Amino acid sequence: MPSADTSPDLNLTAPDLGELAVELRVAIMRTSRVLRNQAGSDVVTPGQTTVLALLAKHGPQTMRQLADAERVQAPSMTRTVNALSAQNLVERTDSPSDGRQVVVALTAAGREVLEESRRLRSAWLAERLHDLSDADRAIMHRASEILLEMTAR
Repeated sequence: MPSADTSPDLNLTAPDLGELAVELRVAIMRTSRVLRNQAGSDVVTPGQTTVLALLAKHGPQTMRQLADAERVQAPSMTRTVNALSAQNLVERTDSPSDGRQVVVALTAAGREVLEESRRLRSAWLAERLHDLSDADRAIMHRASEILLEMTAR
């Protein structure tokens, strides 16, 4: 059951932008780190989970596309894909348009691992949100909308 309404008094004056930027950066980074660790998987690392998520969202990708999306060098992505392939979480095929390239696709097992990771992280976050007041949940809802709007620009 949510705790009694202990919502902070909202200060309606605009905060110093520099201080707000630091506060948000720290809060987002800490939350992101905790959520990444909540996946609770001994099967894949957080970086490997990110590759699975890219494949789930965008479909089969070349190694170059994956490396570019993750902003890593090709050898690093090759190691990641090799580890995922060894666990049958992705499959590699030759590119139909360029035999020199390899296309990486998510397998059913890879999708299951990704879905379990997402489920665990969402459950952890829902548990924390449950303890907030309705007013604080409404604030968090609006904050998430604002963050998404900011990152869409």
